[in-house]
Amino acid sequence: MNGLMMNMQLNLKTVIEHGTRVNGDVEIVSVTRDNPRHRTTYKEAFGRANQLASAMQAWGLETGDRIATLAWNDYRHFETYYAVSCSGYVTHTINPRLFPEQLVFIINHADDKYVFLDADFVPLVEKIADQCPGVKGYVVMINEEGMPETTLPNAICYETLVNSAAADYVWPEMDENAACALCYTSGTTGNPKGVLYSHRSTILHAYAGMCADVMGIGQADTVLPIVPMFHVNAWGLPYGCPMVGSKMVMPGNKMGDGATLAALINEENVTFSAGVPTVWLGLIGYLKQTGMRVDSLNRVIVGGSACPLSIMEDFDTYGVDTRVGWGMTEMSPLGSTNSAINVKDSMSPEEYAKLRLKAGRPVYGVDMKITDDDGNELPWDGVAFGSLKVRGPWICSSYYKLDGSSAHAEEGWFETGDVATIDPKGNVAITDRTKDVIKSGGEWISSIDVENVATDHPKVAEAAVIGRYHEKWSERPLLIVVRNAQGADLTAEEITAWFDGKIAKWWTPDAVEFIDEMPHTATGKIQKTTLRDMFADYQFPA
Repeated sequence: MNGLMMNMQLNLKTVIEHGTRVNGDVEIVSVTRDNPRHRTTYKEAFGRANQLASAMQAWGLETGDRIATLAWNDYRHFETYYAVSCSGYVTHTINPRLFPEQLVFIINHADDKYVFLDADFVPLVEKIADQCPGVKGYVVMINEEGMPETTLPNAICYETLVNSAAADYVWPEMDENAACALCYTSGTTGNPKGVLYSHRSTILHAYAGMCADVMGIGQADTVLPIVPMFHVNAWGLPYGCPMVGSKMVMPGNKMGDGATLAALINEENVTFSAGVPTVWLGLIGYLKQTGMRVDSLNRVIVGGSACPLSIMEDFDTYGVDTRVGWGMTEMSPLGSTNSAINVKDSMSPEEYAKLRLKAGRPVYGVDMKITDDDGNELPWDGVAFGSLKVRGPWICSSYYKLDGSSAHAEEGWFETGDVATIDPKGNVAITDRTKDVIKSGGEWISSIDVENVATDHPKVAEAAVIGRYHEKWSERPLLIVVRNAQGADLTAEEITAWFDGKIAKWWTPDAVEFIDEMPHTATGKIQKTTLRDMFADYQFPA
């Protein structure tokens, strides 16, 4: 016997309807190339999205066609998200920080029909346009006064396109399982892989993100999404915020500028923000340098890579609760979040510091397990290390145009590539990437734990640990360090001594090498494959 409930489709058109009727007067504030503080509302933005959808009707597109974006976080990108996906097409967000050959591969692999791009990226795209024959036109996201001269074929001004159409487009009815967005991994090994999200998965993911112990966003919040809309849909914030009525503040191309971020937080009364560790290092550095505060900001979520304890403790001094989040492009990206502050009063400072570095507890909707090399499930005892596998309604079942990929070696489970422990309360600790595991004398060393301690040193800007061959132990950790502005005199002996009492003695790196700049992927993660190539013939001192 089935329940007697209405069968309503979970698709993004419902977000437009709810956002317009219930939260229509809530503001979206944007930093753009042509306006340092543009203001609109959800009702106005969704109305313009309707005009854009109407204008796109003349392009002769078919349901499911991919429309690419290379753009910053601003209101035009927000409008394009909804205009494309709710018209029955697929919003394909592209990371402009990828190498040109990766951009060409992604555009051609996705078979993008049109590309929407910020004016900042016109020179970049002009260099590769002739290698993307399937693209029929390019929409430059700028006003008519700022429209640059360009060699791009069939270049269209965004504002001209929007203003040419009436806001009377009738959104089509769509099945909730229809594709709505496409995002490619950063391609650290081989070509990037496409992850194709559905309307249903996107709505469920946004619901989960708004939960109290996840992002906990509501009508009273002003949200600053620093995590880019061109990577994993800004962690679902462009969907969740209009659902609950949060004001959005979009930093445009200033997402890495500490001064602009501090000004936006203070002038717009931002209460919540999300971003990667490097962003927070820049903001905290600016606050320390100027003596400014960010009193309206009460919590941030940090993801993308491991968050050093120093960032959390610095934010503590400003009254900001720092929550670690973990996930992947293949997970939309939400997997777990850490709300350690809920139990702070029952723990010693040392216990609390250790807990808050973990990836947190699985969000409802994400099932997790850890397995050994033979695929046997390991206990949640906080001790056993294993390969982390996940499943859930917003986790990919296969890659776009790569059915049966090796990432799903076990039926019904996604192989994350992370090594983790899980304690009896469900707290996940990511100890390494499978390909980065260091095994010394048959025992595992967590490169992430070692890197966290190294990064906490006041003279260290960035640190990475890789395993190198050792005659006795098979493999030992090598620490690679980039000094910060105060670290010109930092020595290997000083940084090695820094580990005393902070990690297991035998985890301490056998050697330290200093480099001027750390190699990064397009999403800001340290590229250990490059480091392993750089130190391929490295031999530890006798």
